[in-house]
Amino acid sequence: MIDLKDIYKIYSDGDSEIRALDGISLNIKEGEFVAIVGQSGSGKSTCMNIIGCLDVPTSGTYHLNGTDVSTMKDDELATIRNQTLGFIFQQYNLIPKLTLLENVELPLVYRGYPPQKRKELAYAALERVGLADRYKKFPSQLSGGQQQRVSIARALAGNPKVILADEPTGALDTKTGRDVLEFLKKLNADGTTVVMITHDNEIAAQAKRIVRISDGKIISDERQAQNL
Repeated sequence: MIDLKDIYKIYSDGDSEIRALDGISLNIKEGEFVAIVGQSGSGKSTCMNIIGCLDVPTSGTYHLNGTDVSTMKDDELATIRNQTLGFIFQQYNLIPKLTLLENVELPLVYRGYPPQKRKELAYAALERVGLADRYKKFPSQLSGGQQQRVSIARALAGNPKVILADEPTGALDTKTGRDVLEFLKKLNADGTTVVMITHDNEIAAQAKRIVRISDGKIISDERQAQNL
C-alpha cells in the first residue's frame, strides 16, 4: 500500500543543508494501523507530507497503492490525494460558514460527484460518527470532540484506502481523545489502513505498529503484540 525507498528530503540553508528525511525506507501494508512517532524537528511531519502526497522527496521512490508518486506534479498529486487518502488534522480544518453536511461533502465536490450522490455519501459518513442528526449545524455549534468527528466523517466520505491522522487528539481533552482513538481503531478493524502521526508515546501505543523517527532517520520499527 505505502512503499518508501531511500527517501531523502533536503533543504538548503545558505551554505549548509538540512536533511529533514535522511534515507528513510518504510513499507506499510494494506490494513495496518501504524503510528509514526517523533519529537518536533524529528522529520515525522515531513514524512507525513510525503506519504500524504503533499510534498515530493528530493530523491528516492514512493509507491502508493502500486503507483509511483515520487515525481508527480502538483495537479497529479492532488488527484491521488483526493482518490486514495483521507486526512484528519489536529485543528479539524472545518469551514465555519458551511454546515456539517457541506463540510463533509467538500472532497466529493472535487471528485466530481453529482450533488445528490454527494449528499448521500456525506450523510452516511456523518452517521458513522454519530452526528447525522446534526447535519444542518455549523462547526461553531459543536464541541471540539464533535468537530473532530466531523473531520473524520469528511475523511471517510470518499471511502479512502488510507486514513492519515496528524496529531488527531492534540486539541482534545483526555477522554475525548480516547474516544477518537477508539474510533480510529474501529475503522482499522473494518479494514481501513490508518497512519497516525504523533509525538505522544501513550497515543502511539494504541497502534499495532510503532515507527520512531529521529533526525530524519527511522530508529526503530516495532509491532505491538497486545494490539495485533
